[in-house]
Amino acid sequence: MAGLSDIDQRLLALLRKDGRAPVTRLASALEVSRATVAARMEALEARGVITGYTVRVREGSLLGQVRAVSFIEVEGRTTDHVISELRGFEEIQALHTTNGGWDLVAEILSADLAAFDDVLRRIRGIEGVVNSETSLLLSSVLR
Repeated sequence: MAGLSDIDQRLLALLRKDGRAPVTRLASALEVSRATVAARMEALEARGVITGYTVRVREGSLLGQVRAVSFIEVEGRTTDHVISELRGFEEIQALHTTNGGWDLVAEILSADLAAFDDVLRRIRGIEGVVNSETSLLLSSVLR
């Protein structure tokens, strides 16, 4: 991460582990003042490095839900259109551009298999999507 100080990088590492950690705990871990941590967080937010804080849910609490990664190939110059359409899918948790044989990678979370099947049908129905390959995520072995 170019342009980030050592403190910024260490702060981001702590926030990745616990985005809700109290500033006092972060300051103690970094051996700096609370004011320094608060100022660094504010600066990182202003620069767009930190874009939000989130909750990670224990895997077992998502019983019945289907998690998957979908690799999507896009035709010609339709990538912007496809991305625009995919942004409207509440089941898509993250969307990435990539290199290689696939143009986009979508992280999907759906309520059940029927909803998952519907998401795949809708993705494949978007004008410009020419191919996709999807893998279900069965269990997490490293976080």
